[in-house]
Amino acid sequence: MTVKFTTTAGYVVPDDLALAVNAAVTLGRPLLVKGEPGTGKTELARQVAAALGMDLIEWHIKSTTKAQQGLYEYDAVARLRDGQLGEARVHDVRNYIRQGKLWQAFAAPSRVVLLIDEIDKADIEFPNDLLQELDRMEFHVYETGETIRATHRPVVIITSNNEKELPDAFLRRCFFHFIRFPSPEGLAAIVRLHFPGLKESLLAAALTQFFEIREAPGLKKKPSTSEVLDWLKLLLAEDLGPEDLKRDARTNLPRLHGALLKNEQDVQLFERLAFLARRDR
Repeated sequence: MTVKFTTTAGYVVPDDLALAVNAAVTLGRPLLVKGEPGTGKTELARQVAAALGMDLIEWHIKSTTKAQQGLYEYDAVARLRDGQLGEARVHDVRNYIRQGKLWQAFAAPSRVVLLIDEIDKADIEFPNDLLQELDRMEFHVYETGETIRATHRPVVIITSNNEKELPDAFLRRCFFHFIRFPSPEGLAAIVRLHFPGLKESLLAAALTQFFEIREAPGLKKKPSTSEVLDWLKLLLAEDLGPEDLKRDARTNLPRLHGALLKNEQDVQLFERLAFLARRDR
């Protein structure tokens, strides 16, 4: 019987997201997950691995990451140095090849979940450079002449913050899902999962404030799910009640707003709104 991914003890899964995960697993295609930062894309891979009983291999992409690093890296400098020193290990080139995350996933003794996190951080050619390997589930090691083939086809989850467009050829090979920001009801369900003892009055007051802030026109960075969870953790640590969440009349900012607003432009936006409100009275 095939295990299906659904809501877990630590992760609320909307029906459309569960459907996307299970469809990608069934098709054997990478699942490309987009959405604004902080909506749980990286955590999704961890929860999928836990729910399906698979190990997780994480490949976090940086601006300098090259696709070749996901396959393997050959340390020619170390081999040259060992050759000059007369080391016996220099005669076996395998001693200088380091397995990348794709190689680890392909060689795993059982099926794993492979997370390729924030693929849009890399160079635009990065996704195209992985097309054949993700399609065929194999690659060639030129230094040894061997071909590495996936023992078990991994469940591949690729995340993107939508910072740059991905090539069409790459998109055609993926099952795509966009994680929408949760509705107030959906966000309340997520909060209850993390803070089961939270009083409903505080939850209602906090989410009202949160969505008012999030929907303010002109906001440069909207606060995310992870940030509202941090904010609520601070509210509970300070033992604050619903009556303590009223915004400061002078700045129009809520208590502990540093958990929600992450740049000075957005803080200044609320301060200007407060100034204009006082001026118009």
